[in-house]
Amino acid sequence: MMNMNTKNQKGFTLIELMIVVAIIGILAAIALPAYQTYTARATYSEVISASSAAKTAVEVCAQTGVPADCTDIAVNAGWTNASTVNTIEIGGDAANGYTITVTPNEESGIVAADTLILTGTINNGAVTWATTGGCVDKGLC
Repeated sequence: MMNMNTKNQKGFTLIELMIVVAIIGILAAIALPAYQTYTARATYSEVISASSAAKTAVEVCAQTGVPADCTDIAVNAGWTNASTVNTIEIGGDAANGYTITVTPNEESGIVAADTLILTGTINNGAVTWATTGGCVDKGLC
């Protein structure tokens, strides 16, 4: 009589491969939106950084009184980065707080409605900033 040896099957079954593909699909469905939010926030950090020059100008104006009205500060062309920031505007008054409105260019995950509005309240020469605008609703700033 012949001795028949049984051989163990090597490799994966179709069901095992389908389970792996399903797991990868679920992970990708979760990771892709998180990655898109991450890249949008990273891009928006340039918009936030562009506001720092205007914030500094308003703070110096509040401390020194030059110019007498901080809304007279001219927005320097170097404050806006052509790739990320469309406009920077300084408004408001000393009584109600000065506002800096930064409007971003439309880029990956950012639209013009995602404005950054900083409101500076002056108290004894010190400026306290509060952030509002469309970027707050999306969690970008």
